[in-house]
Amino acid sequence: MPLAIPETPPCVLCLSAGDATAGSGLAADILTLASMGCHPLPVQTAALVRDTRGIDELWPAAPELIAMQARAVLEDVPVAAFKLGFCGSVENVAVIAEILADYPDVPLVVEPGLHAAALLGEAGEEIAAALADLILPQTTLLVADRHELLRLTGLAGDEAGELDDDEDAGEAGDGGAGSAEVDEALERLLGNGTEYVLLTGGGDHGPQLVDTLFGSEGIVRTDAGPRPAAPCLGAGTTLAAAAVAAMAHGMELPEAVREAQEFTRQALRHAYRAGMGRALPDRFFWARGKDAGDD
Repeated sequence: MPLAIPETPPCVLCLSAGDATAGSGLAADILTLASMGCHPLPVQTAALVRDTRGIDELWPAAPELIAMQARAVLEDVPVAAFKLGFCGSVENVAVIAEILADYPDVPLVVEPGLHAAALLGEAGEEIAAALADLILPQTTLLVADRHELLRLTGLAGDEAGELDDDEDAGEAGDGGAGSAEVDEALERLLGNGTEYVLLTGGGDHGPQLVDTLFGSEGIVRTDAGPRPAAPCLGAGTTLAAAAVAAMAHGMELPEAVREAQEFTRQALRHAYRAGMGRALPDRFFWARGKDAGDD
């Protein structure tokens, strides 16, 4: 009797920067997607020279190489969703936008990684503007903190040069909701084609980590969790990748966000310190004999 062919897991094309710590970037996407039963199709947009304490250097990939890699796999493998992280350069934003435009029915989750772009000075702000113009109008879900929202909409002012070089440290906060600038940023993004915005609490302060999902009609859901015991590297990356994984499995977006919140909460709860800097989320907490149901 011939062997049965296993069911193919949903495939997700993820484009992001390489981070050798695997705390954030492409490796973090791969770990999260694999942990949630998806097959990642990784395309590197840049290389980060970093450790768990911070980023030292950033090297964008050639846009032609990104296009060749992405189109080669897309012509071969049907994808259930796209996940986009830090693009590396304005030229990379443009070529990625062209690729995504050919797949308008495939969900796209964007986690812009603009804290890495701070290393590029004015060029980093140009990347944010290009994202807002070319990719966010195609985006199903944008996952960003308050600082990133303001930068994407040109409302950051002097804040842009004062950010931590590390995305989503896992610090608790109120999600930044309620300020006039954030309200204006949300209105601009949602009015320009972005379907949903998940405003995270990373970088804010407070007793809990609170994330708020916004749609065209306003607040869709709010999720709160305990503050991590120590600052973590890659909380936002984990959250965005978990959301796209749930969507790839067929969940409606609000439910996918809820699933992603729970996955990220457990990954942060079981975070470990591999180096001398920030802790790393344990994306395979369920495989190490830990009770994921404990509070």
